[in-house]
Amino acid sequence: MDGVINVLKPPGMTSHDVVDFVRRTLGVKRAGHTGTLDPGAAGVLPVCVGKATRVSEYLLGSDKAYRAVMVLGVVTDTHDAQGRVEAVHDPSGVTRADVERALGGFRGVIRQVPPMISAGKHAGERLYRLARRGVVVERAPRTVTVMALELVSFQPGPAARAILDIACSKGTYVRTLCHDIGQVLGCGAYLDFLVRTRHGPFVQEEAVTIEELEQAARDGTVARYVLAPGAALAFLPEVTLRPDESRRLALGIAPAPRPLAVLPPEVVAGGRPAGRLVRLSTADGALAALARLYPARGEGGLMGFRLEKVLL
Repeated sequence: MDGVINVLKPPGMTSHDVVDFVRRTLGVKRAGHTGTLDPGAAGVLPVCVGKATRVSEYLLGSDKAYRAVMVLGVVTDTHDAQGRVEAVHDPSGVTRADVERALGGFRGVIRQVPPMISAGKHAGERLYRLARRGVVVERAPRTVTVMALELVSFQPGPAARAILDIACSKGTYVRTLCHDIGQVLGCGAYLDFLVRTRHGPFVQEEAVTIEELEQAARDGTVARYVLAPGAALAFLPEVTLRPDESRRLALGIAPAPRPLAVLPPEVVAGGRPAGRLVRLSTADGALAALARLYPARGEGGLMGFRLEKVLL
């Protein structure tokens, strides 16, 4: 069994718990997720099984979307509901217009300081392990991109809260985003609940629950939930190999260079095809390899393929 399963992670399970569940339920040896969700969060968690674990890193960098519940008036040390309360303020004076204005400063390219309870590292050690020992260290800010940040609803008053829809790049901490919005509003805020609604091409509406996957394993119908590796990476341009090229590829020999004119149009989008990652597929559509394009010297403008992953 090789492919990606779009699992709907329930709150209360760690991402590792979900991977262990998939491994046991499907009877597979190799399985891994493509991006951690906090234990209290729910939503889309793609799990790679079999040969698809070899391409999980390419899904890890995908953009993501979330729905978040933000509580105003409270600051916690972890920026979420699980943390220790550090400050309490009355948010009664905050209006919907105030929140809308604050959100405007967090769209586009922004800088974030990772929270101590995170998987980042300091001197080779995970931040969350340091935090559990009560150690707080300086963290360098990181650059992330927030493509969309919309206020879905707002409840004003002494128990003010807001629901946000967020689309963002890899590495964005939504709980830190809520914390920083609270700082701008002057009353503080924390992330109360989070649902990941999209991870790259995987969406919440098509995710399979733990219970559904368990039932499918008993019924022998799990295959309907397994997306082939090539389909999971459909956002990458596809180059179809000739049968003789597929045979040579199995020996680690890259396919012959191609003229730009016969490559997928998205390869030349932006005018910088060199270095672009592409899927190499067999004639029947199976993912054979991932490769990066490079100008083939002396080949009259042809683009060659530098192999990164061979799956045959």
